[in-house]
Amino acid sequence: MTFTDLLIKKSEETKSIVCAGLDPVLEKIPLKGGTEQKLTKFFLDILDAAVSENAVPAIVKPNIAFYEQYGFEGLRALKKIIPAYQKKGIPVILDAKRADIGKTSAAYAKNLFDFFCADAITVAPYMGTDSVSPFIEYTKKDKGVYVLARTSNKGAVDLQDLKIDGVPLYMKTAEKITQWSENSGVGAVVGATYPKELEAISRFFVESKKEIPLLIPGVGSQGGSARDVVEALKNTKNPLSIHRINSSSGIIYAYQKQDTDDYAGAAAKAIKQLNKEINFKN
Repeated sequence: MTFTDLLIKKSEETKSIVCAGLDPVLEKIPLKGGTEQKLTKFFLDILDAAVSENAVPAIVKPNIAFYEQYGFEGLRALKKIIPAYQKKGIPVILDAKRADIGKTSAAYAKNLFDFFCADAITVAPYMGTDSVSPFIEYTKKDKGVYVLARTSNKGAVDLQDLKIDGVPLYMKTAEKITQWSENSGVGAVVGATYPKELEAISRFFVESKKEIPLLIPGVGSQGGSARDVVEALKNTKNPLSIHRINSSSGIIYAYQKQDTDDYAGAAAKAIKQLNKEINFKN
């Protein structure tokens, strides 16, 4: 089963294309104890609530930096969290945005795929083909690689909107992604905060006849709209089942907005609400 096949299968099983970002901020975790214990319990409690409330996301995305900031305790927690979600049938994207010269990229890939056992990762394309190739090699082992194309942050315009022969750099990146996608499993990161650009990239991928899964961050606290994302995909006749719409703090810290101590139950409710907004029907 290729990574794209896995995406389709999980969307059918969960009736969802939600990606839940698992990005810990200790100050927002209402638990006592050591860092490793707090992080692990917090995210496993959310997992249990999502399963019991029939609100399982189609995939989850821990950003490795949020664990690295807490040193070995954070990384030990991540090493426990990833297999716990996978055992419940939930694939894991490890958001690392790595890339370097070839040998260094190969070392990064080995760490992310072989040690942390991620199902997919994110990579930066700036250094070109030889820097992303070691990651893409893992798509032959049915892993996924999401290449940054049009990111959700405000500063994305600084470089990604620069034009080359009249074409924005993010579209040139999209062109490279289609060239790198000989093996199923190469996808693109495209932010929900730029719906016009999202629609343009989606249309380009559809017209290329390549099946390019999109990881779409920026919904929730960054201001992106799930409805706008779905409209853009539907306008371009891009099948929803291979794509994932991510919300991080809007899900895992939903207890703050819902004014409740039940952080796990609040997260499950937030997943259900996002599912309702997306209105995915396979």
